[in-house]
Amino acid sequence: MIVLMPLSKDIIAKTLASPHGGRAYKIVETLHDASFDTWWVGGAVRDMLQGHIPADIDIATEATPEQVGKLFTRSKEEGGQLGSTRVLLGDDIFEITTFREDDEASDGRHPEAVVFGNRQQDAKRRDFSVNAMYWNPISQELFDPMLGESDLKENLVRFIGDPPTRIKHDALRILRAVRFRALLDGQYHPETYTALREQAALVRVLSGSRLLGETEKMLLGPHPDRAFEDMRELGILQEFLAELSACKGVPQPADYHHEGDVWNHTMQLLRSFADEQGIDVRIAGLFHDCGKVQTFSIKERIRFDHHATISADLTTKALERLQCTRKRIEKIDWLIRHHMSMTFLEMPEDRKAHWYYHPWFPELLQLFRLDIAGTTPSNYTLYDGIVADYHRYLDAHPRPQKALLGGDEVMEILGIHSGAEVGKALQALHEAQENGSVTSKKDAREFIKTLSS
Repeated sequence: MIVLMPLSKDIIAKTLASPHGGRAYKIVETLHDASFDTWWVGGAVRDMLQGHIPADIDIATEATPEQVGKLFTRSKEEGGQLGSTRVLLGDDIFEITTFREDDEASDGRHPEAVVFGNRQQDAKRRDFSVNAMYWNPISQELFDPMLGESDLKENLVRFIGDPPTRIKHDALRILRAVRFRALLDGQYHPETYTALREQAALVRVLSGSRLLGETEKMLLGPHPDRAFEDMRELGILQEFLAELSACKGVPQPADYHHEGDVWNHTMQLLRSFADEQGIDVRIAGLFHDCGKVQTFSIKERIRFDHHATISADLTTKALERLQCTRKRIEKIDWLIRHHMSMTFLEMPEDRKAHWYYHPWFPELLQLFRLDIAGTTPSNYTLYDGIVADYHRYLDAHPRPQKALLGGDEVMEILGIHSGAEVGKALQALHEAQENGSVTSKKDAREFIKTLSS
């Protein structure tokens, strides 16, 4: 189904006038002049139909990666099994994918192997109807064989073809469906919803890194709370992040948490994300109270003694399963482990340096604020006092110069691997620089050596 001029003329003009859009047009033009059928596809088309100028434009073509490489000197084939090529044009990188069809032998763990096809076959092998729309910037035609435009008008997430079969080709589509529902602020087609519930356990076959990638996209996208509510309801979360699904139904002190149980508190926190909060802070916010499941007790009131420590331990294990990098795990662990440490106003001035100079302290402040935002009523009095004291202290005591040694150098000197000991050594060096006892790289190396004795 090809329709002429379905997009707003204003959006077309603005997109093609943008540097990114103009370069994407040039790529299509180059491939078209070489007699290769070539179209913009997926998210860029969806954005334009919704009245947005796309920030990222993917391109699909009948040209093979080898043929694309001959037309664009600044290009690199991205894995023979995927049939895609990255092309650098100006300051932009474009992913150009050769038309493909499904490989019926896919095991659900990996994307299907490359079987090149035509545009119609390429549309049939895509995941959702709203991702199977193609737009030609030269002819300004929309190719929409899966009726994605009508689904987009309803904000409908619908698997192409038989939903269980689509999932079995690549189980990551389970998480992608959830993410797109949140992205579109939409709803599921009934058959798609049923398949997600029935096939939820298939996420177990996915690698940790693929699960982490989709989870991060959910946290960075709109309506992250909706995505996680869906995963819990559909039984997906239990399959790969049981630490979080267990938070549902764990009560909190009624006097302090009118929002409800631990799960409700976490979802309210997710709704409070702001642009300045990066992915590590968002992950810390997601996991920060998962230890309350194990530490729930009733004394004079509901209590969760030492839940920050347990939450950090559980998070580290979860992130290890998700193949997160060790450096990031250390930071997220530190943030969660200290998210209840809000006694800074009572500390002696010299002790504050340990915290206020810490490289992750600004992100700890962000986590403090998110924790309060996830609580009803939200009382920012103590938080505002800490922020004011933090800035006052830094004004009166400027930060010391950059650390004389990095983590890799510390590990080499001490003969240890990445872990908590590295962070402790760096913090000790930081304090030694701050008090003036270490002033050179040579001094720093000698100082670190003393820590092993």
